[in-house]
Amino acid sequence: MTLDIITHRSLGTLKHGFFGRKGGASSGIFEGLNCGYGSSDMREAVTMNRNRVAEAMDVDENALVGVHQIHSADVLTITDASEPRPDADAMVTNVPGLALSILTADCQPVLFADHNAGVVGAAHAGWKGALAGVLENTLEAMEAIGADRKNTVAIIGPTISQRVYEVGPEFLDAFLVEDDEYAQFFANGEGDRYLFNLPLFGLHKLREAGIGDAEWTGHCTYSDVNRFYSFRRTTHRKEADYGRLIAAIRL
Repeated sequence: MTLDIITHRSLGTLKHGFFGRKGGASSGIFEGLNCGYGSSDMREAVTMNRNRVAEAMDVDENALVGVHQIHSADVLTITDASEPRPDADAMVTNVPGLALSILTADCQPVLFADHNAGVVGAAHAGWKGALAGVLENTLEAMEAIGADRKNTVAIIGPTISQRVYEVGPEFLDAFLVEDDEYAQFFANGEGDRYLFNLPLFGLHKLREAGIGDAEWTGHCTYSDVNRFYSFRRTTHRKEADYGRLIAAIRL
């Protein structure tokens, strides 16, 4: 089956994609292209799915590089696919042939590129990482290997949208402690609940950091069950586990 790959015109000259769940080998609650070894899916199925992604990215499966994501602001500079991968939530490289990949299931997958400098990046930006500065740190790491943030593009892929991202008052407080202006990313929900706009917050952080251009593809992971995995949807349905989407970019 053909893979479902979302691309963006701003990254069009580079091999990249936000992969949906269609076209994978997993079955049951993981049906589709589950690329997360951290799930309870059959390892053989996940390996087959990741190999399909590597093929779509025109790289060997060993060159599909990832990290152990921990919702941090830590960024790695990747120069060799065989290097060990410590905990981190973003990667940058200026080495052709390395496909940087990020796993998500509601959090923001963000792909970066400075076409002129030949530098790319990929970040996993949930609310914790975004608040802690993972997006800004990715830009800094890109600049350290030759990029210019004014010439850099960042695209946020499928993520949970505001209308289904309900949070409590303690969540709002965590943002207001950092900056009172962050109230603009919350709308009133029912009772003491709020609705948080994660992709708009990501765009704000990128633009405040001085990036050349930043956009969101507009896809909501929670709302489209056939196309995307969603941690929150799985939680609401009381399902045992959930798949992980993959996003990747390479020079």
